[in-house]
Amino acid sequence: MSRAEGSGVFRLDNRVALVTGASQGIGEAIALALAEAGASVVVAARNRERLEAVAAELTRRQAPCLAVAMDVSEPEQVRQGFRQALERFGRIDILVNNAGVTRDGLAIRMKLEDWEAVLRTNLTGAHLCIQQALPAMLRQRWGRIVNISSVVALMGNPGQANYVASKAGLIGLTRALAAELGARNITVNAVAPGFIVTAMTERLDADVVERLSSRIPLGRLGQPRDVAAAVVFLASEEAGYITGQVLSVNGGLHMG
Repeated sequence: MSRAEGSGVFRLDNRVALVTGASQGIGEAIALALAEAGASVVVAARNRERLEAVAAELTRRQAPCLAVAMDVSEPEQVRQGFRQALERFGRIDILVNNAGVTRDGLAIRMKLEDWEAVLRTNLTGAHLCIQQALPAMLRQRWGRIVNISSVVALMGNPGQANYVASKAGLIGLTRALAAELGARNITVNAVAPGFIVTAMTERLDADVVERLSSRIPLGRLGQPRDVAAAVVFLASEEAGYITGQVLSVNGGLHMG
């Protein structure tokens, strides 16, 4: 199906989206899904080589795109990345904060630098990107911000105090900004994926994957496209009366 084909439901034609952490996995799937829905897409991540591969795929699909090498934990890189996006497309309608890192370890032995590195990328990085996206959204009185949280933000996970805190912080940030920005027709929501098939899970032994799947009522790990579909919905006109919410995409693993 070409970009010009398809139903009018959840279409993003004439919208510009910026996706962080877009060089692989969930971020790549989100970028491709937004483009399929009609959006022009700016893909941002630290790995320039992988970014170029994603941009090449978007171009193959006839989607207007731009690859921007950007470490969201570095304020100047964030400013430069958004400047490039605005110079190319003139606007940013949709921001997806997907960039994230892990540095797992038991809390009692967790190094301060590991705590701070995860919070700085996963939470502060989202804040920095939102600050750069907001001026354009405020001017046009339309915007969609989607923060990619995690099921562990809702249920906890041993050995990941820093990661869980950062993803729970994203939920708090989502709700605060939803209240702050609603009057300007800017919605802010979070998506909380469960166990998703990525490069990390593909390295797991089959018996480990089977044990993980057995905990999920739907009986399988999620696919990146499952998360991407939720993002496309929240970015659409049809989701215009939804804000401050957490959409769980976890196969029933957590139903709170």
